[in-house]
Amino acid sequence: MHPAVRTRAMIRTGPVPVPRQRTPRLRSLIDADALRVLHRAARVLLDDLPALTDRLLAVLGEQEPAYRTALAHDHGAAWEEAHRSLRHSVASLLDPRGTRDAAHRCTWRIGVTRAEQGLPLDALLHAFRLGGSLVWQRLVEETSRSAPEDVRLLVHVATDVWDFVDEHCGIVAEAYRHAERQLAWRRENRVRLLAAALLDGTSRIADLPETAEGLRLPEQGRYVVVAVAGGRPQLPAGVRATAVPPGASVYWHSGGEVDHGIVLVGDEGDEGDEADGRDPVEALGLTADGVPGRRIGVGGTVSGLAAVGDARRLADLALGICPPEGGTVRLTEHLPEALVVSCPELGATLTERVLGPLLRLDPADRDVLLDTLTAWFDCDGSAQRAGERLYCHRNTVLNRLRRCEQLTGRSLARPVDVVDISLALTARRLLRG
Repeated sequence: MHPAVRTRAMIRTGPVPVPRQRTPRLRSLIDADALRVLHRAARVLLDDLPALTDRLLAVLGEQEPAYRTALAHDHGAAWEEAHRSLRHSVASLLDPRGTRDAAHRCTWRIGVTRAEQGLPLDALLHAFRLGGSLVWQRLVEETSRSAPEDVRLLVHVATDVWDFVDEHCGIVAEAYRHAERQLAWRRENRVRLLAAALLDGTSRIADLPETAEGLRLPEQGRYVVVAVAGGRPQLPAGVRATAVPPGASVYWHSGGEVDHGIVLVGDEGDEGDEADGRDPVEALGLTADGVPGRRIGVGGTVSGLAAVGDARRLADLALGICPPEGGTVRLTEHLPEALVVSCPELGATLTERVLGPLLRLDPADRDVLLDTLTAWFDCDGSAQRAGERLYCHRNTVLNRLRRCEQLTGRSLARPVDVVDISLALTARRLLRG
């Protein structure tokens, strides 16, 4: 029987099976021993955390100027933060799953807090890596002291230790950037609210220093507000103090229908509406040409940020004078129109009182007389030039003007009446819509 068994055993119909390697079993044994060594050293580190925290802060103070400043400002808070982070780091070596969430929350809070305090992210990441390095160094030191023959086993858990450090560097960086975005949004929103209050004329005197800092404009200076509607300027909303030649600055505040630019045009002691000798619209590179429907209103100059609300109202007045098809109106060149637009009720009353008899004529007759009056004013009182514009004889113009005088009871030879008629025509043109 035995030879037959042996002979059968020697007959193979396929490849000889290769015995399974036992490396995984050996590896698992090594890992178990390594974890035992790691846990033994980690328990010692937990008891020695205050000294480890002192050591970390000492190294940070030497290597990181940003942390040196933080330690000088509030050493106690920095110590507690480092101690808490190290405690979670070491505890994670003993119970990775049980401490994971708490460790993540701790790291996230540190990232947010340091972003709010303005500590550079590079310094924060350096602190986390340095903390990981010190923990690893202390693990090796403690194992070398208590069981030198086990130091080699720590190599098998080194990857896990440094993976933890890398994971938390990622978490703290994400938290830091998230907080930065939130802070930036809050700052921009705060600046926008301060600018809105400034333009509305509701800004508090106590807020002016913060407003000046946020807008990057001086409290004292000469300012013009530019109002733009119907085709916004090619500038992002809320641009802070963008430098514009020749050395002026502007802050753009975006509104629902109108954008306003707060333009610094000179120092407090400068004279004139445009202290630097240049028109603010030209300095900003704005133009209504080639942009259908764009209307630009330029207000008068005011002194100091506190008066920007007045400058905004002047700019809106100028914008209201702009024709619907677009254009640029500088308030200083259209003061009579501004007077009319600033009080529409009085403008309507003036129109009715002065031009009422003409307005009640038949439309054809009314339009001929009003067009003749308008042409005569546009031509500086020249009947000859007005006739050329209206394609009629000079005498025809004079006859129409006399009829206007008879109907209105006003004389075009009397300066006071000329002013009334001129303002009434302006009011009718601007307020008709």
